[in-house]
Order: sequence, then structure tokens, then C-alpha cells
Amino acid sequence: MEQALLNKIRNAPKAELHMHIEGSLEPEQIFELAERNKIRLAYPTVEALRKAYAFTDLQSFLDIYYAGASVLLKADDFYDMTRAYLDRAAVDHVIHTELFFDPQTHTERGVPIEAVVEGIEAAMADAERRHGLTSKLILCFLRHLPEQSALATYDSAERLFERYGDRLIGIGLDSSERDFPPSNFARVFAKARDRGLRLVAHAGEEGPPAYIHEALDILRVERIDHGVRSIEDAALVQRLADERIALTVCPLSNLKLMVFDDLRKHSLKVLLDAGVAVTVNSDDPAYFGGYVNDNFVAIAEALDLGDRDLYTIARNSLEASFVEPAQRTAMIGKLDAYWHG
Repeated sequence: MEQALLNKIRNAPKAELHMHIEGSLEPEQIFELAERNKIRLAYPTVEALRKAYAFTDLQSFLDIYYAGASVLLKADDFYDMTRAYLDRAAVDHVIHTELFFDPQTHTERGVPIEAVVEGIEAAMADAERRHGLTSKLILCFLRHLPEQSALATYDSAERLFERYGDRLIGIGLDSSERDFPPSNFARVFAKARDRGLRLVAHAGEEGPPAYIHEALDILRVERIDHGVRSIEDAALVQRLADERIALTVCPLSNLKLMVFDDLRKHSLKVLLDAGVAVTVNSDDPAYFGGYVNDNFVAIAEALDLGDRDLYTIARNSLEASFVEPAQRTAMIGKLDAYWHG
């Protein structure tokens, strides 16, 4: 692949729509926060922790992920974590991002949900002032916990949806997918839908295409996070294309978690050619070895993506963003001026 084309996508304005903020905690920052909060880690050094990032599936990653999140206790911790990611995203020419966070990971440890959102939101506001990087926040429920826990979390967040309504705009569903279908969370998604929140859900990563159908038909989500196994259901692929339901695909995550054993076998190009609104994202970059540009370069090289492919993926990310129409038009205008200028 030509280096000029790789540089072109690296420098292109883009949005990142599948990014777990707790998954941006680099090992160095985990140790820094552990020392600040007097938390003893199971790993003696940064190097030992990094070596533990040898995952065999989603669950083996989540075990490490939740251990890393244990160092987050105060609003300042969430601020520092979020600021580090947003500074890094700006380097990759991300002009808009929509961050996931997992409140149950923290409230179960006694951390108030207010501290979580306060710290994250303050960093987001600072990034908009410093970089012009706009952002939204999506509260995700852990699907391995019962829906009753999700409903309690939703209720506890009601005042935060009021206070941070311009920033905290939706809900999602993440964590272990196997054996935890989206239909388990029909009631909490209905409550959020009635409130007018934006709806997304992880589906079709390790779970079957049937989970994508459930997310669309029962939860009535607007975007599918991952969705790479939709390729196994031709009618579903056609539906995704016809209804312009974006997939927030994370290539390096898929490789690291053995969804694909080789990026050259990834379904992204087939989905793209079928007219599906595929986007490229980093998921949990500290754990999976790459931020958004690393993901673009890796998948572009593996699948020999061309100029039109890469432009379309970048444009899809802007079109699928949960922003006002005027902002979406302005962002696409920036991309077009850069790409075709």
C-alpha cells in the first residue's frame, strides 16, 4: 500500500464512535493512579502488567480490564484518564468522539456515579476548548450483570442526564456477549428510549447475528457496536445497508480477542462493498495495541483498501455521529475539503 494514502487517512478529520474510556488507561497511568490512591496492584511492574495483555477471548481481556479500572476512585482520576485519551485522539485528527463508560464497574467499588461523570465531562469540556475536539458520553450497562442492576444504575443516573444533557446523550450495552443476549435488557432500553436518549449496543462480536437482530428489533438501537458477524446473515447485511445502520468496527480489538485470527480475513471490506456504513475505531486502545489511526493503517494494509474505501469509512464516522445536523454538515465539509481539495 502506498505510504501517501496511509498518511492521507492518518491526517484526515474523523470521528471515533467506539471507545471505552476505561480502556484507554495505559499501564504507566494505571501505576501512577495506583500510587496516588495507595492501591496495591497484582503486578509488580509496568512491564509485568503489559505482558499480561495476552488475551485468548473477550473474558480474558475483561478480567484485566476490570482490575485496571480499580485504580479509578475520584473525579480527578477520571479527568486525568479522559484528558490523556482526548489529547491522544487530537493527534490522530479525531474531531469528534463518543465515549463509552461503565458506571457499574465503579459504583460496585463504592465510587459515586457523580464523580465518574464529573471527571470525564470536565476533561471533555477542556478538550473542546483546547483542541476544538467535540465529544459526547454514552453510559453503558454491563450485560453479565442482571437487568435489575442496569435499571438501578439508570435510575441513579437520572439527575446526571438532566445536568449533563448536552454531553451525556445515550446508553449502550457492553461486557461479555456470549450467553447474554440484548433481549435481557429490553426494559431499561425502553425507559431510555422514552426519555429520548440515543441507543447503541455491542452485538455480533462474539455473539451470533441473532444478537444483532435482537438489538435492532427489541432494543431498537441506532448503531451496532462491532457487528462483524453480520456477514454470516445475508439478509441482515442487506438490512444494515438499506437502513444505514452504522457498525462501529474495531479491527485490532477483533484480532487481539481472536474474533479473526488474521486481519486479512476480516469482514470489513465485504461489509463495506455491500453498502454497510462501516466505521473504524479503537475500542480499548491501551489493551489492544493501537489508537484509531493504528486501526486504520492495520486494516487498510491487511485488506488493501483504496482511496474511496478510506474516504467512505471516514465519512461514515461523521455521518453516524450523534450530533446536530449543522455540526454533521460542517464536519463532512472539513473532510471533503481535506480529501478532495
